[in-house]
Amino acid sequence: MTIQIGDTLPGVALVKATDSGPEAIDSASFFAGRKVALFSVPGAFTPTCSAKHLPGFIDNADALKAKGVDEIVCTAVNDAFVLGAWSKSNAADGKVTMLADGNGAFATAVGLTMDGSKFGLGTRGQRFSMVVDNGVVTQLNVEAPGEFRVSSAEHMLDQL
Repeated sequence: MTIQIGDTLPGVALVKATDSGPEAIDSASFFAGRKVALFSVPGAFTPTCSAKHLPGFIDNADALKAKGVDEIVCTAVNDAFVLGAWSKSNAADGKVTMLADGNGAFATAVGLTMDGSKFGLGTRGQRFSMVVDNGVVTQLNVEAPGEFRVSSAEHMLDQL
């Protein structure tokens, strides 16, 4: 079942990409007590993710924070090293926190996986965004396959 507005995010293990290496994160603890703009991409360094999705959240970081967002988080079914390199190559450090979902546990727990096997990607997280307030989903935007509209930073700004 896909997570819905009003649901509490499940507690699963994620990995934060840091300058000192991977840091284990419990998602339930991480999202507690603050408002987080979360977006998921099918994969770091992939075309739409690199050209539009991540740059939109970087460019709009200050505007999102001005509307009450405490932190902006990107997740993908990639390892922390890949997300760390992607963050550095896009100058996202300090604007977007990368949380690796290397085994797809988070994407599976929220019911938002996709099959990218025909592209050699295996099971990945769908392209989506959500606003999470104290661990509870208050906005949820899931893209149709192949689209990039409702999960954008610009769309999220309109929702806040």
